[in-house]
Amino acid sequence: MDSTSKYQPIIIELLEEYQRYLNQATGLQNQVLRPEIVMDTANNHFQLLLKGWSGYQYTFKIAFHLDIIEGKVWLQQNNTEFRVADELIEKGIPKSDIVLGFILPQQRQYTDFAVA
Repeated sequence: MDSTSKYQPIIIELLEEYQRYLNQATGLQNQVLRPEIVMDTANNHFQLLLKGWSGYQYTFKIAFHLDIIEGKVWLQQNNTEFRVADELIEKGIPKSDIVLGFILPQQRQYTDFAVA
């Protein structure tokens, strides 16, 4: 089994868990920001969005974005307090297959994660 077919279900499961958690935390009936999963499984792009209205202000925010590139999971963005990379590890993805894409490439060597 290649890493794409192994890692896609893990990423999707993680996104679905966060979506359920955020729906429960805010209460669906009074929800201002709705969590929405966006997936492009053919090209290995995955996002959790937060969008909605608060009064007259519309919000559209990427909570986090992950890609699978050359067999590694790239955490491209994390705009939450959630420890997404650690949860990927708990779900079975080794640190050596997780790249923190938002870290400057020259500084990735100082993390415990993959360089690229």
